[in-house]
Amino acid sequence: MAAALDEDDISNEDYYSLLNVRREATQEELKAAYRRLCMLYHPDKHRDPELKRQADRLFNIVHEAYEVLSDPQTRAIYDIYGKRGLDVEGWEVVERRRSPAEIREEYERLQREREERRLQQRTNPKGMISVGIDATDLFDRYEEDYEDMVGGGLPYVEINKMHISQSIEAPLTTKDTAILSGSLSTHNGNGGGTINLALRRVTSTKGWGEVELGAGDAHGPIFGMKIFRNLTPRCFVTAQCGLQFSSQGVRPGVTTVLARHLDKNTMGYLQWRWGTQSSMNTSIVRDTKSSHFTLAFQLGIPHTFMMMSYQYKFQDEDQTKIKGSVKSGFFGTVVEYGAERKISRHSVLGATVSVGVPQGVSLKIKLNRASQTYFFPIHLTDQLLPSAVFYATVGPLVFYLAMQQLIIRPYVRAQKEQELEKQRESSASNIARKKQEAEAAVLLMQESVRRIIEAEESRMGLIILNAWYGKFVTDNSRKHERAKVIDVTVPLQCLVKDSKLILTEASKSGLPGFYDPCVGEEKSLKVLYQFRGVMHQVLSGDTEPLRIPKQSHRIDADT
Repeated sequence: MAAALDEDDISNEDYYSLLNVRREATQEELKAAYRRLCMLYHPDKHRDPELKRQADRLFNIVHEAYEVLSDPQTRAIYDIYGKRGLDVEGWEVVERRRSPAEIREEYERLQREREERRLQQRTNPKGMISVGIDATDLFDRYEEDYEDMVGGGLPYVEINKMHISQSIEAPLTTKDTAILSGSLSTHNGNGGGTINLALRRVTSTKGWGEVELGAGDAHGPIFGMKIFRNLTPRCFVTAQCGLQFSSQGVRPGVTTVLARHLDKNTMGYLQWRWGTQSSMNTSIVRDTKSSHFTLAFQLGIPHTFMMMSYQYKFQDEDQTKIKGSVKSGFFGTVVEYGAERKISRHSVLGATVSVGVPQGVSLKIKLNRASQTYFFPIHLTDQLLPSAVFYATVGPLVFYLAMQQLIIRPYVRAQKEQELEKQRESSASNIARKKQEAEAAVLLMQESVRRIIEAEESRMGLIILNAWYGKFVTDNSRKHERAKVIDVTVPLQCLVKDSKLILTEASKSGLPGFYDPCVGEEKSLKVLYQFRGVMHQVLSGDTEPLRIPKQSHRIDADT
C-alpha cells in the first residue's frame, strides 16, 4: 500500500526540472545531468543508514526520470500525457512502438473524440437582460406640474422598457447544431415576444449554412437562410435572405457582406442590405493588442451616417479599456465615451456616456457575467445640459471606486484565499513529501557543496552566499502579507559548475533540494552571490531561465 502511495505521489513529478534541463535537451545534456545527480545521490556514497535510505529513494527517482527522457518514445508520451500516460495499460503499449510523430497524431485523434463528447453535453447558453430607465425628471423638471401633487418635490424615475433574450445551442453531430432562441420585449406598457429555431450545418472547412424559422406576436412568422463561405484565405462572404409574413403581406429582405483581411490586424467590410431599410455600408476595422479602431460610412433609407470609434486597451491584469466614438448623419450627431474593466474572473463592467443632438444625454451601464449580459440604458435629458454630462461622467466613476474598495476587492481577495486554501489542502500530503525529500537532498549535498566551495574559492569563482525561494512581499501596500520563502543556498551551490550556474525555464520547485513553500502563489528566486570577490544580487521569476554570474547583477560599492 505504501509503495502505491509513493508511486501516486511522484506522478506529477517534473522530470525536466528535476534534471535541470531544457525541454529540448539533447541526449548528451540528459546524460550529463543524470551523471551529476548520480554522483550526488548514489547510495554507496553514504554510510549513515538514514542518509543511505534517503539517497536510495532519490536515486531511484532520478534514474526513472532519465529512463523516461532518454527514450524517444516514452519521452514523447511523457511530453503529451505526463507520467500518468506511461502508467496506463492498453493502447499505450502499442503506442510505445510508434514514432513521436505517430504518438502525437494518436493524441490529437483522442482529443477530437473527447471534444465530440463534450459537444454533446454543451448547450452554450447566452442571454441578455436590458432595462431602459427614464430619469429625465432629474434634470428637465417642470415645477408647475408638481405644485398640487403630494410628494411632488421628489424627482420621478421610471422603467419604460425592458427586453429579455436567451439562446441555447444543442450540438446534434460534429457538423450539425440546433440553436433555439427567444425574446420578450415591453415598451411603455406594450409588449411582445418571438421564438426562433435555427439549424446550422458545417459543409466543409470553408463554410457553413443555416436555416431559420421564427414566430412572434408582433411581426408574424419568419423564414430565413444564411450562408458563410471562405473565398480565399484572406477573404470571406456571408449572404442572408429572409421572408417575413404579416397581415400586410410578405416582406422579403437580403443582406450580403464581403470581408477581406487588408493586413494582419485590419479587416475591410462591404455590406449591402435590401428590404424595409435598404442601405450600403463600408467599414474598416483595425484590432491590435493595444487598440481597436473602426471607421464606417453608410448610405441608406432612412439612415445615412459616418461613424468613427477608437478604443485603447491597457496591458493590465484587469483588462481596462477606454473608448470614444462620434457618429453623424441625417438623424443628428452623437458623441460617446466610456470605459470598461474586468472586476472578477468572469465579470466585466462598463459605462458609456452618450451626448447627442437631438437625442440628449444618456448613461449606458453594461455588465457581462460569463455568457450573460445585463444592460441598463438611462436617459437623463433631452437637452444638452452640462450638469447632466457632468453627473453622467463623474457619478459612475465615484460609484465604481466606492464599490471597488468596499465590495469588489474584498470579495475577490476572499475568493482567491478560498481557492488557495483548497489547493493547499488537496496538495498538502504531496508538499509534505516534497519537503521531506528536499531536506534529505540538502543533507546529501553537504559533502559535495563543501568540495565545490573549496574549488570555487581557490579560483575566486562563484560562491552562493544566500538564496531564498518563494513569495517575497516588496510592495508597501501588501505589508500585512507574510513572506513565505525557504533557504535554497545549499541546493544552488550544488548546481554550480566551472563558476557558472544555469537554470532552465521550468519551475524551480522541481529542482533538487527545492519544494513549493506557497502553493498557487507567485514565486521568485532571490540570490546573493560573490564572483571574483565582488558582491552580486538577482531576483528571478519562478519560470524564468537564469544564468549567473552576470555583470548586470553587480552591486555597486556606493550603494
